[in-house]
Amino acid sequence: MVNSDILIEARGLTRRFGPNVAVDNVSLQLAQGEILGLLGPNGAGKSTTMKMLTGNLAPSDGEVLIHGQSLRDHEIQAKQQLGYLPEQPPVYPELTVDEYLRYCAGLHGISRKDCAEAMASAKRDCGLSEVGRRVIGNLSKGFQQRVGLAQAIIHRPPVVVLDEPTVGLDPIQIREIRSLIRNLGANHSVILSSHILPEIQAVCSRVVIISRGKLVYDAPTDRQAEDSAVIIQLARAPELSELASVSGVARVTAQENGQFTLNLNPGADPRESLVKLAVKHDWGLQELRLQSKTLEEIFVELTSGEVASEAAYEEAA
Repeated sequence: MVNSDILIEARGLTRRFGPNVAVDNVSLQLAQGEILGLLGPNGAGKSTTMKMLTGNLAPSDGEVLIHGQSLRDHEIQAKQQLGYLPEQPPVYPELTVDEYLRYCAGLHGISRKDCAEAMASAKRDCGLSEVGRRVIGNLSKGFQQRVGLAQAIIHRPPVVVLDEPTVGLDPIQIREIRSLIRNLGANHSVILSSHILPEIQAVCSRVVIISRGKLVYDAPTDRQAEDSAVIIQLARAPELSELASVSGVARVTAQENGQFTLNLNPGADPRESLVKLAVKHDWGLQELRLQSKTLEEIFVELTSGEVASEAAYEEAA
């Protein structure tokens, strides 16, 4: 039975280019109403993953389901559920905005009767209502990116996939595009790939980190790191087993001078329990603090081993 809340499910996606593995056994899900950030350094495998998720590149192994439809077995039905903006917007600079969007509407099978309303709606959502008669090639790069967004949503797909949507834009244009993406999240589920951490934090509800082609992290952007810890210092140190038995504690490491590091299970915060135990057993509590890594620290730690040669694989993809 298909879970109607899961709009994209990738299972074991792998892509090889000769002996090189660009994406290695990546599995992820996109739920209804989510804005999912796909974060990683240049060359980590993001664009290759996005191309496989949208059916523009066949995986060497694994499969993608779009709203329960297999991209491999039911390609047309699955792709009808998608809107896609690649890193380079697929616009025709010699056409006006209206001419181009009318063409895109026809590609998506929108009838003539419904075309005008579909175009007006997409232009309104992307801030293009006043430039319909302008030639795309004469627009700024920021507005060309808006046109690319408009073609991705003109058929009102449940899923919109955006690959590095702010590359090459100035700071004002970046803010405008990020605002548009947040607004898209009200009516569409969105996958956004980027190597820019603040961009993911600004617009996404969940983040997936890819490093060397592997998925190495998957968590809500507002959640504490899974490897958060409590630092506790005691005048009269108990046995490690006593601290390890506290609910939410995954591992205990003894430091110097009666200090212990308690690594926690996801979402756990045993500080209140630790205070009660310290008082009950007269451990002499001297310090108790929660220590968790920021998303930036997690990103740097998980991706610091990227090597330059892998960027070449991504370019080849």
